[in-house]
Amino acid sequence: MTIIDNNLVQTFYKKRKPNTHKGDFGHAFLIVGSPNKMGAALIASKACLRAGVGLLTTNVPKEEKTSVTNFIPEAMLYFRENSIDFTPFNAVGIGPGLEQNEASQKIVYTSLLKVRKNLVLDADALNILAQNPDWFSQLPKQTILTPHPKEFDRLFGTHTSEEARRETAHKKATQWNCIIILKGHQTFITNGIDSYENTTGNSGLAKGGSGDALTGIITAFLAQHYPPIHAAIISVYLHGLAADITLSKQSEESMLISDVIENLGWAFKKIAE
Repeated sequence: MTIIDNNLVQTFYKKRKPNTHKGDFGHAFLIVGSPNKMGAALIASKACLRAGVGLLTTNVPKEEKTSVTNFIPEAMLYFRENSIDFTPFNAVGIGPGLEQNEASQKIVYTSLLKVRKNLVLDADALNILAQNPDWFSQLPKQTILTPHPKEFDRLFGTHTSEEARRETAHKKATQWNCIIILKGHQTFITNGIDSYENTTGNSGLAKGGSGDALTGIITAFLAQHYPPIHAAIISVYLHGLAADITLSKQSEESMLISDVIENLGWAFKKIAE
């Protein structure tokens, strides 16, 4: 087990060079949100952009266009009603606020077939995968799954302890050649070969929206050409570090994930020190 700390993250963190442009930092695509869950889409999108991606396109129902443009005008839009061409995108994140209806199931399955690398599955995408376990064989290599304990148990069966979940995560990551981020206190990451335990974060993250932000951050680092395991490690560490920085102005009770996203810049500065 490797502990994730600033020293580890600094070994592969890519500090920006002056002579760069937006094309150097990738194009992320988020398939997120539904009429009743647009908050998840907005949180994931803002976190993705704050994590440094060059371009972001957010896929939402057409009726929710103004929700995105009013909240985060830096994001481009791709409407849910249109068929998707994945070729322009360097990384794809799916799930926050998606719901689990038939149309969403079709989107998830199509993505498994057409996205060849740099895929993140979270929230409703994980729940859809749990309902269709034969789809595991379609996962692109090194797909990143980000379950919290309840989602993990839906995917892989009931567990009675964190230790048992970690053992299963290691086995399933090996079996399906994927990366599993088991979210929680001291978030656990494994690719079936190496395993990691995070050292940042606090109970202020134990609120709705925290996982949505993490999905956006991971997708951003994948789009910036970080190897999937490095994208997973730095995203979890940065997410927790921003939450720790947030405690300077908020309490664990009062902090919101929007506060954490606003402190990602300070977290980057600490990593770069």
